[in-house]
Amino acid sequence: MVLDTSALIAGFDPLSIEGEHYTVPKVKDEIAENSMSDVRFKIAVENGKLRVRIPNEISLSRIKASATVVGDTFFLSETDLQVLALALELKTEGYTPLIVTDDYSIQNVANQVGIEFASLATYGIRRRLHWIRYCPACHRKYPADSKQKTCKVCGTPLKRKPVKGKSMNIIQKEPYQETVSNQK
Repeated sequence: MVLDTSALIAGFDPLSIEGEHYTVPKVKDEIAENSMSDVRFKIAVENGKLRVRIPNEISLSRIKASATVVGDTFFLSETDLQVLALALELKTEGYTPLIVTDDYSIQNVANQVGIEFASLATYGIRRRLHWIRYCPACHRKYPADSKQKTCKVCGTPLKRKPVKGKSMNIIQKEPYQETVSNQK
């Protein structure tokens, strides 16, 4: 399992679930100091139940490209990208990663690259979405990966909406069903 910050905040405890658990260093940075999530994180790392690992640049580049395809680039933090890249890296190493997250953009990109995910506090996505960014005032459209925050024409803050007709199969699991296995 690859854990996002939302999994730890929602109460996921790597000590209580069998299997290998991974995360990235930036997840620790997003957890409030001395919170229960922080305590669970530290104890899991100290007991070897949670491995903190930085993904390689190749996996990170592939994730960024996939996020651009579905239009989630603008909505993923560096932490989110690293969590996805680590799961992709584990997949290329022969593991069957499962990302535990309540973040819809992470779930959307995970589905795009064929990585399973599980939600804890939300229902999770029901279909893969492809996004476009647009101006709600003048209806000008922008590429999904545009860094533009306001419309170039009228200055209105941009919004995003899903492109209609793009429904795909979802590979969502329960977080307790299956753990990361090393089957090469």
